[in-house]
Amino acid sequence: MTQYIFPQDFLWGAATASYQIEGAVFEDGRGTTVWDVFADTPGKVKNGDSGEVACDHYHRYPQDVALMKQLGLHAYRFSIAWARILPEGTGNINPAGLDFYDKLLDTLLVNGIRPFATLYHWDLPQALEDKGGWTNKMIVDWFGEYVHIVTKRLGDRLKDWMTLNEPWVFTYLGYASGDHAPGHRDLNMYIRASHHSIMAHARAVNIVHANVADSQVGIVLNPAWSDPHSDTLQDYLASQRLLSFQNRWWLHPLYHGEYPADMMAIYGDKMAFLQADDFDELKANPSDFLGVNFYTRHVVQAMPYSDEWLKFITVRQNREHTEMDWEVSPEAIYNVLKHIHDEYAPSKIYITENGAAFNDVVTGDSVHDERRVAFYQQYLAHCHRAIADGIPLKGYFAWSLLDNFEWAEGYSKRFGIIYVDYPTQRRIIKDSGKWYAQTIRDNGFVLP
Repeated sequence: MTQYIFPQDFLWGAATASYQIEGAVFEDGRGTTVWDVFADTPGKVKNGDSGEVACDHYHRYPQDVALMKQLGLHAYRFSIAWARILPEGTGNINPAGLDFYDKLLDTLLVNGIRPFATLYHWDLPQALEDKGGWTNKMIVDWFGEYVHIVTKRLGDRLKDWMTLNEPWVFTYLGYASGDHAPGHRDLNMYIRASHHSIMAHARAVNIVHANVADSQVGIVLNPAWSDPHSDTLQDYLASQRLLSFQNRWWLHPLYHGEYPADMMAIYGDKMAFLQADDFDELKANPSDFLGVNFYTRHVVQAMPYSDEWLKFITVRQNREHTEMDWEVSPEAIYNVLKHIHDEYAPSKIYITENGAAFNDVVTGDSVHDERRVAFYQQYLAHCHRAIADGIPLKGYFAWSLLDNFEWAEGYSKRFGIIYVDYPTQRRIIKDSGKWYAQTIRDNGFVLP
């Protein structure tokens, strides 16, 4: 038996996102978002699902906060819906939207739960997408206006802020592959959108620091881990290309103020729009921490004669996979943390999402999700290993607090440590939630 005890100040939390849980999409002046439009487009979301009701958290947040307290969470990471605050993305403020987050914040604090707010988790106001969305450089100003309004209202009580959640996802899957809203398929649009997201992050860091005393602000990335399919040089270089494409493209600007040379060479004249002063604000406003969302790894094989522009494919391994068909790779969370620490040395890291989708079955008042319990045990064991090796990992947020709308997968995949029966909105704490609560109480766990 091995005992894993975490540092006394280690932060234990859980995470959600606005469009995935809130529902109430037509209530209290909320504007239309790209995900409302995408979900309403036939064939885009499994089973035609949408976030119209989701977990009805907009109305049930007191019950959900009570469950957080029952679990013993130290912290709760949620996101703010831009379109609830500014229905058209800019201009007229919607007081009811600010009031909702005001009440949620006060409820968390009364229950002793530290709030971490994500300012953008993919639900862009459709009015801004109609003007080009993240491909329009004006979004840096639009995002700044929104961040200023929110931080002035909530910053007296909310000190922990995250600017963007997984910009690789909402720019690449949204503008290049078309798998997510707004559903475009244009590599040039992705490159511009990704660049503007980095600039918007820098603007937001500046505003949060100016408006919120004693604040800490960071960005949440979803860095990949890749292993070469073989011991050939070609496969090794292919695995490094994946790390540059998904990791260094974001981390290099954040910590070095420039894009990595290998990706600049790959993109070539597609980067002609880049201006010399685009990174000035980023260099002047460093982040206080880095958020890392991590689930799985990739095994990469070089394909030098392929039409695929990155010249590799990922090869599925004969290992356990989740319902998302993501390989269970607990050692990879250590590898990605070490990769980030060795190359960029952020002063503080949080695991802002980690979890697994499995096919949960309700038995009476219980959900016995042994595979999810094992998943958390194994991944957290490697988080503990990272801390022991001097990596400044300061906290862990389980994904997710609740079963919820899983984007293009609709309601077909369940990540929660709390089960949600969507027709009745009944909540059941799963065995994984009970295990997590005990881990929080003990500040660690024992693993055979």
